Amino acid sequence: MAMDIYSNRSTFKLVIIFFALLIGGISVLYTNNMVSKLAEREKKLIDLAAKGYREIAGMEFTSSQGFLFREIIAANNSIPVILTDEYGNILSYRNFDVPEGMDAKKSKAFFNRQLEEMRAEYKPIPIEIAGLKQFIYYKNSTLIRQLKYYPYIQLAVIGLFILMGYLAFSLSRNAEQNRVWVGLAKETAHQLGTPISSLLAWAEYLRSKPEIQKEGIVDEMDKDIQRLQMITARFSSIGSEQKTELIDLVEVVETAIGYLRSRLSQKVEISVSVVGHHEEVLAYINRPLFEWVIENICKNAVDAMSGAGRLSLEITELPEGHVQMDIRDTGKGIPKNQFKKVFEPGFTTKKRGWGLGLTLARRIIEQYHRGRIFVKSSEPGKGTTFRILLRNRL
Repeated sequence: MAMDIYSNRSTFKLVIIFFALLIGGISVLYTNNMVSKLAEREKKLIDLAAKGYREIAGMEFTSSQGFLFREIIAANNSIPVILTDEYGNILSYRNFDVPEGMDAKKSKAFFNRQLEEMRAEYKPIPIEIAGLKQFIYYKNSTLIRQLKYYPYIQLAVIGLFILMGYLAFSLSRNAEQNRVWVGLAKETAHQLGTPISSLLAWAEYLRSKPEIQKEGIVDEMDKDIQRLQMITARFSSIGSEQKTELIDLVEVVETAIGYLRSRLSQKVEISVSVVGHHEEVLAYINRPLFEWVIENICKNAVDAMSGAGRLSLEITELPEGHVQMDIRDTGKGIPKNQFKKVFEPGFTTKKRGWGLGLTLARRIIEQYHRGRIFVKSSEPGKGTTFRILLRNRL
């Protein structure tokens, strides 16, 4: 069976990271091994050069001596070398990129620093010329130093491209999901239009019957029809630009809860409170969409309580230009590792459910209200608290 990448994306990411680290580790090990071999080769070249120095020192110039100088000593045009006497005074040097414009004092300081680096990197090779003890200091060539950093640079570049590709893929996927959401919402609104029109006609017909009119049935039907019309308007508004207004959040919440009270189990105790006992708490909201959020969260809370328990909504005006609302239930709770998953499309713990309610709630709060919604706290068997943050200043 093929792995469902979307539902198992955490495992998929771990697999990608593992193989990326494996490839990176192999690359680093291979390069380090190659660098070690090159460093050993350079050491042998320096040893050979030292032998060449010993051979030509104090001897009359001959063709063989010239060959040694050309092929062994002068041929070294990459390995930085410094020749010193036994007291550490610099006698000569080769293969250094000396900065231009240096005076004698700066030049001396420059080569002293180079000599210290060489002492720290490799042991000097002692030679004796004309009875005088001298030392050859050297360090890795520029090529080896570059090769040491090459795999890390390579990994950084590959990592950057992977990150850019991942971001591009995520943005593309999110855009595609948004198009699907918008299309689904608008198609749902369109499909609801026909039965609503039919219900309106039936309500008018029943209203003409005095015996039915007396029982108040038509009035209740009108309420549900208005509700269906509002739901249709909500679905139609998804994907369209929606304006928010500075209105009383307490009144909006009370209205949404008032509708739910008569349609939920009588065993659910619902309360709305305001911290600080303000008469009103203003916030920038889109009323129809925000009522939808309240209904979705409250219905989920009632399901989590199996139709019996306490549901409290607490509104607090914060000093930094925000309004906070906590929705607390006494349901079965949510494990901590699922705090973020509950907002993902398709996630549900109910046998019958689409897992879209909290997803829509998050989209409405974050995209249309520029706020935040998250699980503040939850404890299995004791209940869950959702927190919503809204703005009361532009």
